[in-house]
Amino acid sequence: MTQLASQQQGSAQQSVTVAGIDCGTNSIRLKISRVDANGYEDIVPRVLKVVRLGQDVDKTHRFADEALDRVYTAAREFAQILAEHPVDGIRFVATSATRDAENRAEFEDEIQRILGVRPEVIPGTEEAALSFLGATSVVPQGELEPPYLVVDLGGGSTELVLGGGDEQTETDVQAAYSMNIGSVRMTERHLHTDPPTQQEIDEAIADIDEHIDEAFRTVPAGKTRTIIGVSGTVTTMTALAIGLKEYDHSAVDGKRLSIEDAVAVDDRFLRMTREERRTYKTIHPGRIDVVGGGALVWSRVLARVSQAALEDHGTAIDSFVASEHGLLDGIVLDYGRRLLAAR
Repeated sequence: MTQLASQQQGSAQQSVTVAGIDCGTNSIRLKISRVDANGYEDIVPRVLKVVRLGQDVDKTHRFADEALDRVYTAAREFAQILAEHPVDGIRFVATSATRDAENRAEFEDEIQRILGVRPEVIPGTEEAALSFLGATSVVPQGELEPPYLVVDLGGGSTELVLGGGDEQTETDVQAAYSMNIGSVRMTERHLHTDPPTQQEIDEAIADIDEHIDEAFRTVPAGKTRTIIGVSGTVTTMTALAIGLKEYDHSAVDGKRLSIEDAVAVDDRFLRMTREERRTYKTIHPGRIDVVGGGALVWSRVLARVSQAALEDHGTAIDSFVASEHGLLDGIVLDYGRRLLAAR
C-alpha cells in the first residue's frame, strides 16, 4: 500500500492543513497533513508516545494520576510541534479508556488548556468507521478483494468493520462493532503471571471468544474476503513474524502474511517472559508487558474470521494484510474533508 498523493502538480486546488490526535488506552499519536479532494499528504508523519492512559481503568474506572501526568507530558510535546506547523484545525479524538473513566472531565480540561482543543470522546462505532476510512483510503482499487474486514486492535477495545464490495461502495461501511477487549485490558484482566499460565491463557481466550460471539451477531464476518489488520499490536507482531531485527514501517505496511505464521508467532511471544521480549528491538518498550495480550486477541480474531468465511462460502481465509494506516489517518482525512466542505 502507498499513501495517496494529495496535491495536483501545477494546480491551485483547494486544500486545508489539519492535525489529528488519537488518544487511546496505550498510546497517543499526532499527525499533521494537507488534505484536498484527492486525499492527504503528511507534513508531520505520525508521532507516537506510549502513555498507558488506560492504566487500571478496567478495574477502577478512573484515570490514575501518573497516567494523566504521562499524557500531559506528551500533549506538551505535541503543542511544541504544532507551534512550528500552523494548521487550519485540530481534532483530538479519545477512545476506549476515556469512554470508561469517571474522571475524564479533568483530563479533557487539561488537554484543552495545553492544546487549545477539547478532546472528543467518540463511541466505538465512530472509531470503527474512522479506522475503516483510514485503512481503505490507501488501498489501490483492484489490489485487494472486497469485502474488507478492518480489525483495529487497540489497548482497550478492538473494532471489527466490514465494508466494500462494489465500485460504488468500495469504502462504505456495511457493519461495525466495537469489542471491549484489547492488549491492556486482557493483560490486566487475565495475564497476571510472567509468563502467563495456561489457565490464565484459557480464561483470556474464553473472554475474547465471548466478545467475538457478540460482535459476529452484528458483523457478518463470514462475508469477508480480505482481512486488514491495523494498530500497534498487529504491525508489531507482523514485524516479528517476518524476522525484522528493528521495526521498519515500510517493510510492514501492506505486508501479506499467512494466518498460520501469524498465530505461531503470536503464541510464542504470548508465552515469553517480559525480559525475553525485551531483547527484541522490534517491540516498542511501551508494549513489552501487554503485547502478549494483544497477540492473543489477534490470534483469536484471525482464527474465528477464517472459520466464519469457511462456513459462509466454503473457503477459509488463509492470510491477512497488515496496514500502518487506520484511525489516525481516518481522523485527518475525515476532518480535512469536512473543513473543505464548509468553505
